[in-house]
Amino acid sequence: MIQCCYACKMLHANYFYLTKCKIYITITCNIYFAFLLGIEVIYIVKNSVKLSRNEKQLTQEELAEKVGVTRQTIGLIEKEKYNPTIALGLKLCQVLDKSLDQLFWLKEDTNEK
Repeated sequence: MIQCCYACKMLHANYFYLTKCKIYITITCNIYFAFLLGIEVIYIVKNSVKLSRNEKQLTQEELAEKVGVTRQTIGLIEKEKYNPTIALGLKLCQVLDKSLDQLFWLKEDTNEK
């Protein structure tokens, strides 16, 4: 059984026992307590695609060709204006010789109301 706060177990009992997903519970917990404190929690997908591409000395065009997308798509991913599909993310990992968590991660952004 996953350990979580008392409030989260009370509010999300069905999800708690059915999903057994630590990420869901952690995010749910953070959002619930942020709500109680009047803080807006937003999770932003961050990435290091540009840095990794530069390390491999690839242009956006070359990387795009290797993973089967347009140069514009690579540009949008690098600017964090587009989140790639899981399949595209895995292709990027393969070409750039990085693990998924090295290329992409969640950053918690809180804005007090």
